[in-house]
Amino acid sequence: MTIDSGTHDVATEPSRAEAREGFDEVTILWISEGMSCDGDSVSLTAAGQPAIEDLVLGLIPGVPKVNLHNKVLSPSLGGEDFLAPYRAAIRGELSPFILVIEGSIPNQNIIEGDGYWTSFGNDPETGEPLTLNWWIDQLAPKAWAVVAAGTCATYGGIHAMAGNPTGCMGLADYLGWDFTSQGGLPIVNVPGCPIQPENFMETLLWVLYHAGGAAPPPPLDQMLRPQWLFGKTVHEGCDRAAYYEQADFARDYNSPKCQVKVGCWGPVVNCNVPKRGWMGGLGGCPNVGGICIGCTMPGFPDAFMPFMDEPPGGSFSSLMVKPYGAFIRRMRGITNAVVNREPKWHHNKPVLTSGYDPYWRP
Repeated sequence: MTIDSGTHDVATEPSRAEAREGFDEVTILWISEGMSCDGDSVSLTAAGQPAIEDLVLGLIPGVPKVNLHNKVLSPSLGGEDFLAPYRAAIRGELSPFILVIEGSIPNQNIIEGDGYWTSFGNDPETGEPLTLNWWIDQLAPKAWAVVAAGTCATYGGIHAMAGNPTGCMGLADYLGWDFTSQGGLPIVNVPGCPIQPENFMETLLWVLYHAGGAAPPPPLDQMLRPQWLFGKTVHEGCDRAAYYEQADFARDYNSPKCQVKVGCWGPVVNCNVPKRGWMGGLGGCPNVGGICIGCTMPGFPDAFMPFMDEPPGGSFSSLMVKPYGAFIRRMRGITNAVVNREPKWHHNKPVLTSGYDPYWRP
């Protein structure tokens, strides 16, 4: 599989990614010590198709046994007990494992002298904090697959916005867009602020089926997102889209109509939330009156600010559709009135007026 992004070329080698036997057991090492709020881990707990509980309990057929290590979901007491599998993976004693990174990656190289941006555990010999960057450097080359969870990890997100002092970036910016895991896979990016829970679990499940030898590599787009989840725009799946076509725009946030003029970026944002909902098929930004602010996109947040202003193309596109939309809306209104009336032969009179002729012959 070759992915040509225009700016990044990512190749998955068939000999490594496809021609192999599956694993019976896989460990997931999840590090959320990137610059983040742990919102992706919290969102994950709302997944139901499948639920994370179903995965770790082995209730999904065809998936390898999964050992999950995530600080939000871990029964461990923490400290060295929690860090043990991460240290074992670095020593080469734990394989195969999938490395999941949550949170954006700070630039440790811009710090002069001592100090660090974020850490995960301490060095046993010196007692000094071990930076997130150190863990990624040690674990990513050994990982069978590497997954970035949430927009902070995929593209930098909030912490990487203009004017930030940390030099934050996404995981692919840090490891390189041509990075290939031990399983022959590029980084798998699942953006969202936070992740839509089913989007992440569905992607992780595909990676696990691939690890088990039951599926091909997941198809990714040029920004390493799952194609089947991020191949369409918010607008294409939005239940307000018909209002746009009819040039019928909301002027405030209480309206059920198209929200382009009150700040929605849906027509140009790759995301499936209006179709999928948020929890149990319910919710999703435009579905509940929220504008799309582009949180799944590489340019978020800078390219979409200020959030509540009409997008630059909103006025032009709505101007283009206005004469057509107004005419179509009126014509549809006339047709709607016609088809909202019952036929005239629906009555209880003693005369049949439906047009039925018992003596008619062809």
